[in-house]
Amino acid sequence: MTRKERILSAIAGKGSDVLPFVPRLDLWYKANKYNGTLPWKYRNASLMEITDDLDIPYHGVVPDFKDIDRGEDEFDRALGIYRLRTMPYRVELGDVKRRVHLEGDITRVEYLTPVGNLQAKILYNEDMRKAGITISHILEPLIKDVEDYEAAAYVFQNLEVHPNYEGYEQFKDQVGQRGAAVAFVSLAASPMHLIQRELMDMNKFFLALYDHPEELSFLSDRIGEFYRRVFETVSESSAEIVFSGANYDSTITYPPYFAEHIVPSLAQQADILHKKGSYLLTHTDGENRGLLDLYLKAHIDVADSICPYPMTSLTLKEVRDFFKGHITVWGGLPSVCVLEDSMDEGAFRSYIDNTLEQIGGGDRLILALADTTPPAAKFERIEHIISACRDFGPAAASQQKNDDA
Repeated sequence: MTRKERILSAIAGKGSDVLPFVPRLDLWYKANKYNGTLPWKYRNASLMEITDDLDIPYHGVVPDFKDIDRGEDEFDRALGIYRLRTMPYRVELGDVKRRVHLEGDITRVEYLTPVGNLQAKILYNEDMRKAGITISHILEPLIKDVEDYEAAAYVFQNLEVHPNYEGYEQFKDQVGQRGAAVAFVSLAASPMHLIQRELMDMNKFFLALYDHPEELSFLSDRIGEFYRRVFETVSESSAEIVFSGANYDSTITYPPYFAEHIVPSLAQQADILHKKGSYLLTHTDGENRGLLDLYLKAHIDVADSICPYPMTSLTLKEVRDFFKGHITVWGGLPSVCVLEDSMDEGAFRSYIDNTLEQIGGGDRLILALADTTPPAAKFERIEHIISACRDFGPAAASQQKNDDA
């Protein structure tokens, strides 16, 4: 089987000739490349060349948020909008005026509308570059209070959505059989999730849920129209796996909130993709206690970046037992296990051995370090996991199907 076939087979529950290990290495690579600390063997290698040499799949899930054509392509970061070369769609502002002020590491963006103006500040600095981080930080969110909702709604209603199938196809061709070229849609799984994670301060958002539910619902509905256009465009692409939504946690996206404001959107997206024979992946990094049954109700196919004990309260076995073969886990290893400051060599090897003993036949599992391989990871430990997965042998087929859920 090719490396791509192993990933798709694991998601389909058909098993594979070897247990897939597909670590996310982009931050590790960028940080060590920038700081001149890559392993000597790979000092002049690209990330794809490294995965080729290791004979492991290329992790084509989380995109490089600096993979843009022009600097202006990231000016609308505070709207939760990305214009990456690899995405299957592209957003333009339409009938919205924007002013941009560059102030060192800070980008200040203003949106001028007939119903009010909005301002945000975005940060990207040297510390982030050294850490391999490509996504900028929203220093000042757009929405400050309820008076800003109408202007924000106006901006989203006027956004134009265009296909970028050529850009995605180039990405897909570049990855080839090295791995799965996942089509990135958004870090927010739903309109309300977008408001929560991108448009408002977190504390103000939760207060607004109680103080201004009708106004929030109005804004969410307007953003929902934009989401519908985005997903209609994405669903017509050739993507086999689509990425929508990220970074859930039982305290921030707590179960009642997740059930009301995120599950319906994910389920609708999944149903559209399933009719076209494609899969929905959502980035489930965080504390998932109380959320697992909601992932099942959302009809997702891949729970990406499942982070287990000791970094969260759930073990990988507990997660897999709950999913009962209905959802493929991509992740399952805590990033601390490859850090010498967190686990000594004996504890690391025992952890990997115990993990492989607990996964049964390895069905619907793509092992990876959650959320990502840290820059300070001991490279020999990554090599050990690769070897252990090969020694594990073939991964079994699942006894369940997603459409049984």
